Amino acid sequence: MSSILKEAKGSVLYITLNRPDSLNAFNSEMLMELQKAFKDAEDLTIRCVVLTGAGKGFCSGQDLKDFESENKTFKEALEVKYNPLIRQIMGLQKPVVCGINGVAAGAGLSLALACDFRIAVESAQLIEVFINVGLVPDSASAFTLPRMVGLAKAFQMCSTAERISGIEAKRLGLVNVCVQTPEVLKAALDKYAGKYAKAPTKALGMIKNLLNNSFSKSLNEILDEEAVFQDAAGNSSDYKEGVNSFIEKRKPVFKGQ
Repeated sequence: MSSILKEAKGSVLYITLNRPDSLNAFNSEMLMELQKAFKDAEDLTIRCVVLTGAGKGFCSGQDLKDFESENKTFKEALEVKYNPLIRQIMGLQKPVVCGINGVAAGAGLSLALACDFRIAVESAQLIEVFINVGLVPDSASAFTLPRMVGLAKAFQMCSTAERISGIEAKRLGLVNVCVQTPEVLKAALDKYAGKYAKAPTKALGMIKNLLNNSFSKSLNEILDEEAVFQDAAGNSSDYKEGVNSFIEKRKPVFKGQ
């Protein structure tokens, strides 16, 4: 059985973590398959990616038995398996929508936080669980989490491993949308993926770049970068279509070009 499932539906690539018996815990096979899947997502025909988990959970983090059996250092594992994947997701020039259908713990939560838009069921459990085994957050949680919830709450989550429900995650800004059931989650993922797949893809990619770098740059640097990106966006076919559709009083048909 493959550790992930991958299916393209139109211009949306659906990626499903597929180790339900372990709540989709990461092993080496899954991490390398995910890297390949997000490499495939660079295809110009793909305009949005949906990432979710099979069964009752999203991802419970690293499979510790698998890690111990490999006899690698933590640094080696992060540099080869986790960090390249996080860079792929956050650097992908199109939106990644994450469906949190259950527990998202440790590096599983980090994976979700690296995505651009998150939808969770009310009963989901988001946990920075690293401290429970004497570890520190990794896979970019130290980057993404404080930007979403603030420094004090991020420290609280990382130092206590408190469980955050889907409802609370919505209130904190960890997720964008909270739904009642897995069935509604699937419908919501399809809805937002469809919306993003029809949007101006190049502009969405540039929005990702601007926002992900906004905390590390000065005002003048951001202003300069906005000007460069706006010039690129203004020369795109989608901009021309947007203007024409406005003038012609019709809905735009963006092609991601």
